[in-house]
Amino acid sequence: MVVDPVAGRARKLGGKTLRSVGQIASLKRFSDNSDAFVASEAMLDELRHDNEPLVRFMREPHQLCDENEDVATASLIESSIDQTEERVWFLFETTRQTR
Repeated sequence: MVVDPVAGRARKLGGKTLRSVGQIASLKRFSDNSDAFVASEAMLDELRHDNEPLVRFMREPHQLCDENEDVATASLIESSIDQTEERVWFLFETTRQTR
């Protein structure tokens, strides 16, 4: 996950980082699924739907990096964006109904 390396970069550049699990919980953008059972295909589909907006969310700090000419942090984020886009494609193909 890209959180720790980006937090390290923020501290190195004098910025603020997340400070607690409670703060992380208050900022989360995805809801938890606490169902007792989730069918495997539904689980994969839910994972895909969670990863699609994740790409958009990661582009927000990437834009901030571009505006501040922070190439090193942008590079960290770009790798995660690429991995997430690949995951979305794979999950889509895995759950797509063939006819």
